[in-house]
Amino acid sequence: MGADLSRWEPASVEEVAAAFARHPGPWWVAGGVAIELAVGRPIRDHADIDIGVLRTDHVAAHAVLLGWELWAADPPGTLRPWVCGEVLPREVHDVWCRPNAAALWRIQLMIDESDGMDWVSRRDPGVRLPLGLAVRHTAVGIPYLAPQVQLYYKAGSPRPKDLIDFDTALPVLGLPERNWLRAAIERQDPGHGWLERLRQR
Repeated sequence: MGADLSRWEPASVEEVAAAFARHPGPWWVAGGVAIELAVGRPIRDHADIDIGVLRTDHVAAHAVLLGWELWAADPPGTLRPWVCGEVLPREVHDVWCRPNAAALWRIQLMIDESDGMDWVSRRDPGVRLPLGLAVRHTAVGIPYLAPQVQLYYKAGSPRPKDLIDFDTALPVLGLPERNWLRAAIERQDPGHGWLERLRQR
């Protein structure tokens, strides 16, 4: 395959912000780092850094990371080079990025769906949110995925680190965010273990 899956050196939020300032469409920090930006403090170590873009302008990521190697994760998870200018098929939503073949992986690019001005879940098109609510900004203007949306993704198959993120982010969710997350999780798993805590005030 030609791609070592084990070697990561995540880019910093500042590095990512400098690079993606050139991106012509919306972008945001995602994953556990987005939860930390939401709560305003470090929570845990991170093996990678996830950056989200919309499918409508995902091809522009090559210009943002000019000269880098970008590898698309074709389901069920086989990495293969993503050629500049190639429109990725809808089932591909995960791209690994590194400066060159000898470098460690630095950025995991996540491709999200949209419908007009709405962010749309790639798992369930019935789960959506206006993009202005799905993406927030830090005090210095760095965009990040809103915690209720990130927790929705993490609720699919929660790992120990996802439980840490849920426990940490829950207190910063207002009632509208809790209600949205509860309804979104109920669509995929009415018996999900997080629902009872989301119902509590």
